[in-house]
Amino acid sequence: MKCSICQSAVYAALLAPVSARCLAQSSKLDGPKIDAAIGSKGAWIEAAGVYKITFPRGDVPITVDGRPMEPFVGFTSWAAFQPGKAAEAMIMGDLVLFEDEVNPSMRALLDAGVAVTALHNHFFFDQPKVYFMHIGGEGKAEDLAAGVKKGLDAARQVRSKTPQPAATFGLAGVPAPNAITADKLDAILGVKGQSKDGMYKAVIGRTVRMACGCEVGKEMGVNTWAAFAGNDETALVDGDFAVLEGELQPVLKALRKANINIVAIHHHMVGESPRMLFLHYWGVGPASELARGVKSALVAQVAAKGASP
Repeated sequence: MKCSICQSAVYAALLAPVSARCLAQSSKLDGPKIDAAIGSKGAWIEAAGVYKITFPRGDVPITVDGRPMEPFVGFTSWAAFQPGKAAEAMIMGDLVLFEDEVNPSMRALLDAGVAVTALHNHFFFDQPKVYFMHIGGEGKAEDLAAGVKKGLDAARQVRSKTPQPAATFGLAGVPAPNAITADKLDAILGVKGQSKDGMYKAVIGRTVRMACGCEVGKEMGVNTWAAFAGNDETALVDGDFAVLEGELQPVLKALRKANINIVAIHHHMVGESPRMLFLHYWGVGPASELARGVKSALVAQVAAKGASP
């Protein structure tokens, strides 16, 4: 058994070259140009060789469990830049967004070449509900900064139209009782779905190996699914995509292009191989159009590098 002092020495030795390299390369990034592209002023964190810009979220009052919350305690968007290897710079960040801002911001980021890597909540009993969208990417520092600005601007445009966050997507109401024609969706999705009380659900399984060596698949929760309710003219679709890391961005882009909203991006497991991420979605519209949107994401997933058959 290794002592903690020895382990600490090993970790320090491993990390030291990385820190030194980052510091040596930090002059390659031009802070003022990043500021100009993103529309705000950042600061160097010299010890890490990172240029970071923060955006405190103070335009809408937020409470958690009834207590007013200051931006300093967890409601500040940020974007951090450091020299890259495959490209001039790499970026990581986290955007603080209200529910009605998430999908406009996400689409703007994706269109600008900034990757969206996670979407989830950080709090319970927050009012209005706040989501956190994590971002990443590599490229020219100015281009990445401009992409982040587009994502932030998209959220700001939502707030300029309605100062208070919306409590609904604002889409057409989905009727009841349910009357979805299953055969039409089978033909579009290319799978045989299940029907129940006028609803429809299609499930597509994948397989991973867990840390224990166990192989798990569709019935253990490693699956992509789409559920439809309403009728053929006005339906809702909700579901989950199980994606490899290399498939995430193409699937997000396809769903957003089809005007299907992304509502969560996260993992369901730990220690699996290959690494699997899950994204949840929601859309309203004609059932066939929604199915075609889901199908476009399935096609993008298979075409993505690293996609399994």
